[in-house]
Amino acid sequence: MAAIAQTMPADYDGVLKTLGKQGDFKANVLKVNIPRNDLKMTIDGIATPTPFGFGGWLAMTKGDGGHDVMMGDLVLLEDEVNPVMSALLANGLEVTALHNHFFFENPRVFYMHVHGHGKAAELAAKVKPAIDLIGHASPQHQSTVSGGTSAISAGQIDTAKIAKLVGHEGEQSGPVYKITVGRDDLKLKEMGAVINARMGLNTWAAFFGSDADAEIAGDVAMLAGEVTPVLKALRGNGLNIVAIHNHMTGGQPTVYFLHYWGTGPAEKLATGFKAALAELGR
Repeated sequence: MAAIAQTMPADYDGVLKTLGKQGDFKANVLKVNIPRNDLKMTIDGIATPTPFGFGGWLAMTKGDGGHDVMMGDLVLLEDEVNPVMSALLANGLEVTALHNHFFFENPRVFYMHVHGHGKAAELAAKVKPAIDLIGHASPQHQSTVSGGTSAISAGQIDTAKIAKLVGHEGEQSGPVYKITVGRDDLKLKEMGAVINARMGLNTWAAFFGSDADAEIAGDVAMLAGEVTPVLKALRGNGLNIVAIHNHMTGGQPTVYFLHYWGTGPAEKLATGFKAALAELGR
């Protein structure tokens, strides 16, 4: 059954005015529309209208103690993802997922899930800096469609220095140095089987390049309460978040994973990885 429109509460009308967006109030929920009408989307060459799946949104509803719960799903270009994420984290909001909805779309877009709770006016003020970035980020990177021309090449990385800084030894595989840190502290089991680092319950970082000019990529295994601190640690050190998701559906406790990537001097990249490890107590 379709939800029936209700009279807009004054505080929710204020939210719409603060954000400069349109929305409606039905089933006790304020729905704020954040469509990407600025994008001319195609999927596998098919020109596709915004309502097909490129309409971002925020929603609010009343919770206990006079507080509102806010959830949302923002549609972002690649160069918008990390600036928007930093703006959300800096204002006390949570990023709970980052993923794709399509294959072969052009331009490439990602979907970021947002969560927060508090007074409606406060939530609007917190989320506005992030919303204002959407559609206004300047392209910083070459399109993933056309391939790369990066100046980073295989060189010499002082792996002993990196291992000492991170606090964990790694392994060399051709030009790549990789450090893997298990999460045996979580005591994760599935169907009675112990899920250990070899089964994918680990945090890792791979380094390629030289001391002066390198790139890093990796995956971080986290409990729910560790997600936001790790995001802040990585973003605070200039590393890009690429995805946030789960790898298992039946294990206990629930573990979340995020993928990250960045470029710069190897020591600076290792410092960012170490900061994430510190949030895990590793």
